[in-house]
Amino acid sequence: MDEKNKPKTSVEIEQPKIECLKERAQWSSQIDFLLACIGNAVGLGNIWRFPYLCYKNGGGAFLIPYLIMLFCGGLPVMLLEIGLGQYMSRGGLQSWNICPLFQGIGIATFLMCFLSITYYIVILAWGLYYMYASVAMGIPWGSCFNTWNTYRCASSNEELQKRLCTSEGKYSSSISNGQTLENMSLINVTLHNSLINTTDTNCSMSNVTAVDPAVEFWENHVIQISDSIEDGGGIVPQLAVCLLVMWILVYFCVWRGVKWSGKVVYFTVTFPYVILLILLVRGATLPGAGNGIKYFLSPDFSRLQDAQVWIDGGTQVFFSAAIAIGAMISLGSYNDFHTDFYKHTMIVAGINSGTSFLSGFAVFSVLGFMAHEQNVDIDQVAESGPGLVFIVYPKAVTMMPLPQLWAILFFLMLFLIGIDSGFVMVESVVAHISDMFPRQLYKTKGRMILTAVLCFYGTQWDFLWCPG
Repeated sequence: MDEKNKPKTSVEIEQPKIECLKERAQWSSQIDFLLACIGNAVGLGNIWRFPYLCYKNGGGAFLIPYLIMLFCGGLPVMLLEIGLGQYMSRGGLQSWNICPLFQGIGIATFLMCFLSITYYIVILAWGLYYMYASVAMGIPWGSCFNTWNTYRCASSNEELQKRLCTSEGKYSSSISNGQTLENMSLINVTLHNSLINTTDTNCSMSNVTAVDPAVEFWENHVIQISDSIEDGGGIVPQLAVCLLVMWILVYFCVWRGVKWSGKVVYFTVTFPYVILLILLVRGATLPGAGNGIKYFLSPDFSRLQDAQVWIDGGTQVFFSAAIAIGAMISLGSYNDFHTDFYKHTMIVAGINSGTSFLSGFAVFSVLGFMAHEQNVDIDQVAESGPGLVFIVYPKAVTMMPLPQLWAILFFLMLFLIGIDSGFVMVESVVAHISDMFPRQLYKTKGRMILTAVLCFYGTQWDFLWCPG
């Protein structure tokens, strides 16, 4: 048969002509790309959001809307983003030149990515300070004898009653005249031995509610919450230092481009899984862990009738996979034009979902132990968001043997999981801008200056989050 008359079995796709394409960096290997995508997708939301949503929305039944939303929404969008970036060899802004009508999407993703970095780095700074406190200060959230503690600091209302009431039901006589309990730190209140052993039930302090030391450490020392929105407070020194350290680390993770950051992810992506498995084994061997895992998994299919469950499933898919903010487009843009990104997308989505599920076991085994130790229902200890990782889990750690070790491991895991997402988002913003000025910014020196400027302004922006 003549060559001209042979039937075509495939369509040969040609790469569009791109300015300075040969000067644009590419991944050293596909493993670098795969690990970077996993680091971008797996973040803090896998630890503090998915387990609670699963528990809140019907346990194992929540996996139905989650998986449906993953296959119907999350995977197609991830494929689109990586494929678009790979085809155009451009970041989120320039990739949408493929259809000028959609260029507004590129602008929106650029703004979303930059704004996401600013608050994400702040959260990582909180975790970094907790890790520092675990190493240098022991477990400071485990006791009430610190400068930031108030008179209400106690692990239970019963303990608070014993501390504040005399056998006659009066305040401690050793408090100096003119002072009130409300404006005194606990370490400045001298208590009689009789207060510790009081059994009086008619104490006039019976209406005072105890505040756990973990809560006071978080609110009074770490973020130093002010009394009102009108009181901006001053810069919290420890947070300012941690923010500066975080931005310096992020800068040195991406300053030399993807060939450098592609090597960083070999450690920052893989080592958190080692720690997560250690924490899972430790949690599973604690008393009450089985009850916590039961709460996490027990299916309640009646919850599927609630529209909010399906909304939570969809938002978790997009939130945890870090899609629709342009980062995946930028990562895909550093691929070789003929890379099989379909296979990599499947792997990333599978590992991201598996990490969420594994985190649920690790978190709820500890919550079950905590509920068992306090003799309360797990509803009273289960939380989502920052409250889980900065209050509930640290409090649970104080109840374990070797609490300092588990605190260090937990916050090291959070730090490594989070910094991946942080520097990938910075890399995405750098790609957005450098693609607009390829002749100047594709060069190593130009890229380093651009990255330094972005990190500098990001640091200044984040200082707005430092006042108490």
